[in-house]
Amino acid sequence: MSKRSTEELEQSEIFVASKAPFDEFESESEDIIEDTETVSDDENAMEIEENADQVYLPGQELGKGECLEADQSVYEMLHSLDVKWPCLSFDILHDSLGEERKMVGYPATAYIVAGTQADKPNNNELIVMKMSQLHKTQNDGDNSDKDSDSDDGTLDENPILESKSLKHYGGTNRVRIMPQRDCYIAATWAETGKVLIWDLAPAINSLDTPGRQIPQKAQKPLYTVESHSTEGFAMDWSGTVAGRLITGDMHTNIYLTTKAQSTFTADRIPFVGHTSSVEDLQWSPVEKSVFASASADQTICIWDIRSKKKAALSIKAHEADVNVITWNRKVEYLLASGADDGVISIWDLRTFMNSRTSPTPVATFKWHSAPITSIEWNPIEESVFAASGSDDQISIWDLSVEHDSEESSHKIIRKGGIEVPSQLLFIHQGQNDIKEIHWHPQIPGCMISTAAQEDLSTETIENNLRVLKGSLKNSEARYAKPLRKIIVNKVKSSNLSWRDPIASQVLSSEAKEVKQLLKKEYESFM
Repeated sequence: MSKRSTEELEQSEIFVASKAPFDEFESESEDIIEDTETVSDDENAMEIEENADQVYLPGQELGKGECLEADQSVYEMLHSLDVKWPCLSFDILHDSLGEERKMVGYPATAYIVAGTQADKPNNNELIVMKMSQLHKTQNDGDNSDKDSDSDDGTLDENPILESKSLKHYGGTNRVRIMPQRDCYIAATWAETGKVLIWDLAPAINSLDTPGRQIPQKAQKPLYTVESHSTEGFAMDWSGTVAGRLITGDMHTNIYLTTKAQSTFTADRIPFVGHTSSVEDLQWSPVEKSVFASASADQTICIWDIRSKKKAALSIKAHEADVNVITWNRKVEYLLASGADDGVISIWDLRTFMNSRTSPTPVATFKWHSAPITSIEWNPIEESVFAASGSDDQISIWDLSVEHDSEESSHKIIRKGGIEVPSQLLFIHQGQNDIKEIHWHPQIPGCMISTAAQEDLSTETIENNLRVLKGSLKNSEARYAKPLRKIIVNKVKSSNLSWRDPIASQVLSSEAKEVKQLLKKEYESFM
């Protein structure tokens, strides 16, 4: 990232990025260093360096009027798109355009499905998107060869976004696609506490065939899982048994749903063992009956679906809530986890078998300064994974890189004297409140991310303020009466800090109006 001054920061919701190959980027860096050394004695070298963009490391404070701007030279492709409502979860649909199609070249095409978090339950949708004409952007900003032909896919054309929507009552906490090829079955975890199963094939056919409409019957879910008593986030489809789905809720319960010949069947007896909310679930890539769970009780459990009363293995994995886990599809004994304190741990599941000692991670990284929100192994490179955090970073790691304590000359130190880990390859920033990331399984090096929108229009904020005042008027909460006096008479839209259109906490806990509350009222507000 580089720092640039600006008066206006454009917000983006979904990013599609493809990073330049690491070895290729490394050689380019070496060329730059050599050129710099060549001109170091030149009288104009100092002036050139003063005007150059500054390299930014997370933790540095930005000056007044400064913002982060992506360095296009390190991305082969970088596109962004805005959506009407925040889409806090999405998944990538497998297509028929080819496997590992990097050599085919640009422009690229990708299909994704995303669920919205709208202002009202009735306004939510499940959106199937086709993103095409995704051209290579690596040469953006380079005017050295304007007249050259764009044989490498770099064209001055805007990408095309086409979409089809299905009505979805309630916001979508998570959406996942069945991984089997030529099967477009999706599951959504709704904030209503129900899990909905959809057939997206008609929507995809409608995108690919101009004029084709989605049949009325296909606009409704195939099946509704009603086993849960409350909402949840954890969900995963089995990659070894088609139609096998596990879902976990905030009341510690995990349920199995299986596909019959023409419908689905949801179990009513849960897997029990966790003592707090189930945050994430992952099926084993090789064992048909085995899955892993992560919980806010700080544990990771390994389960066999033939035994629901107790987990086969359970370890305390972190000192904070375990938010996300990912099971390596290439190396079946590696599991990665991300916690609420920003810590990422890599586990060798073979060490879980020894009951005499407590397993310890084979690697631990404390780079992120806020909760880890998503983590995923690269589907092609077995040693590479990516993670996103609430500190507005996406980090890419390679475990095959070994730390060399003797090579002190190449150390990079961030603010606070923290050394940048050798395994940290890349940092992407520019989105606020990043929620989820996924590697594209058919386009090597391509990643898609989604984030909540931070800055709302003045019109929207004014409307939210009216809604807040009305809610406080009817609320019996401890903080309602004193806040009502403050807000109705004093608060304007400029006083609001609303990170998410559907958030209930409209005022920031740091706002002076909130700090005026008495201790008990403040605790109630929080």
